[in-house]
Amino acid sequence: MKGKTVLVTGANSGMGLATAIDMARRGAAVIMACRSRKRGEEALSEAKRQSGSEQIRLMLCDLGSFASIRAFAGEFTASYPVLDVLINNAGVVAVKRELTEDGYEQDFGVNHLGHFLLTNLLLDTLKAAEQGRIVVVASGAYKIGKLYLEDHTLSRGFNPAKAYARSKLANILFTRELAVLLQGTRVTVNSVHPGAVGTSIGVNRETGFGRSLLKLLSYFFLTPEKGADTAIYLATAPELSKVSGQYYYRRKIQELSPRAANAEEAARLWQWSLEHTGLK
Repeated sequence: MKGKTVLVTGANSGMGLATAIDMARRGAAVIMACRSRKRGEEALSEAKRQSGSEQIRLMLCDLGSFASIRAFAGEFTASYPVLDVLINNAGVVAVKRELTEDGYEQDFGVNHLGHFLLTNLLLDTLKAAEQGRIVVVASGAYKIGKLYLEDHTLSRGFNPAKAYARSKLANILFTRELAVLLQGTRVTVNSVHPGAVGTSIGVNRETGFGRSLLKLLSYFFLTPEKGADTAIYLATAPELSKVSGQYYYRRKIQELSPRAANAEEAARLWQWSLEHTGLK
């Protein structure tokens, strides 16, 4: 990865931080995209310390704000005309129904729409790479997901599992459709289920709600480093240079449920997302 440029979203903790450290150790120039300056700066210090690399930079981006994403993309493309690897790792789980700045249910707004807009705005820099790669961190939770595009704020019958599963189904459908659109380019895109990883994803950072449950469950979870393994494999393995549109778990391609493998549904979500992010 020496000489390559890698962007990791949600790089301030958990798998994102583990991924950033690993990439920096391999000699890549790593950009950590984080929402919070304070947490980002703490993570940047830790990443530099653990990797021994000074080629790591923090850039602020709130994936729950289209304006923030557009500002970030403008700043990023001005500094980096070539992006070799984009790892869409950031993820939220809302314990109660909340909306993003732009009026979308938070899990869907951040996990899907935020990454959808960011990826599209950075596509030219990825196409400029020798072989651009996009890695989308999804989840096996997609299997119970439905899109609910007619009620995208989940104003009826919200629950955390329903919201999160929907956003992860969207991640996979996004990956499938983007792979189709990237045919004939040197850019690939694949999604990954990292397994059950012990991160702070369901913990409310303001109140600490969920922390004691997380501690209880942590004995059964993978470490962030183990959880990041397949995403890192997808970003770096030379033998995957032509593999695109697949869903991986433990470095192996997995068969998708009929809903996630539905090409019409993927195209419909893509069109809807274009319109709602103002890309069309």
